[in-house]
Amino acid sequence: MNDDQPPSSQSHHKSWLNRIGQLLAGEPQDLNELLDILRDAQENHVLDSYALSMIEGVLKVTEMRARDIMLPRVQMVVVDKDADLATVLPQVIESAHSRFPVIAEDRSKVIGILLAKDLLSHLAANKAVTVADIMRPVSIVPESKRLNVLLKEFRTHRNHMVIVVDEYGAAAGLITIEDVLEQIVGEIEDEHDDANDEENYIQKRNDNEFIIQALTPITEFNEYFNTHLDDDKSDTLGGFIVHELEHMPKKGEHVEVENLRFEVIRADSRRVHVLKLKLNRHKK
Repeated sequence: MNDDQPPSSQSHHKSWLNRIGQLLAGEPQDLNELLDILRDAQENHVLDSYALSMIEGVLKVTEMRARDIMLPRVQMVVVDKDADLATVLPQVIESAHSRFPVIAEDRSKVIGILLAKDLLSHLAANKAVTVADIMRPVSIVPESKRLNVLLKEFRTHRNHMVIVVDEYGAAAGLITIEDVLEQIVGEIEDEHDDANDEENYIQKRNDNEFIIQALTPITEFNEYFNTHLDDDKSDTLGGFIVHELEHMPKKGEHVEVENLRFEVIRADSRRVHVLKLKLNRHKK
């Protein structure tokens, strides 16, 4: 017997270990049974809360499909195959993405992927080429593709973006490897994610564009922009956006109210994190 643990603690410790052993000895009855045992382990400090959250994310990914997390095609930042590189450059800089679907006739027909690094290298060489000349092959997956299978394919093929197609073969949206990983580990911040200091609610990019924390109090937002957003149903800007959309928004969704256009640039399944605000000063 371990003298560092009281008998009652050891008994409880063995209890949930026995449950795990019994579970692994046979087949689990259902996912909820497995999760209950893992949560017991977390409560007994065998797993920390972050590890439990990741395990829950892994289990969730095995049940989710591509359609569940894809960025819809109307929200994709796309480039035309016939566009020259100099024309595309401002769009690449503005979006700060590294990959762009290349379209033919419209958004439903994605024929390739443009990598920002390819664009920059050809511009530096002053080559007169179009997007179609330098685009990479596109990977296609159906809406029904399971996310755990997709993640394995991302790793196997060293791919970072796929186009999701519907039953008719038309592009329905896109998924990046980051989108899948975020279902497991939570929101991943990179060098392009602004305003990570929640005390600094509003950051100005230029006279017409701002990066705003979703936790910004509506009263503070109204005071800053001299606006009159309703704070009766929610205290924060993120809550206001959720109320306007009537669902938990995904990255890329937007809301327009008064002369304001809010775009969600960071969000997960639980809450909105960061918004981009564009002012339309000519709209009344």
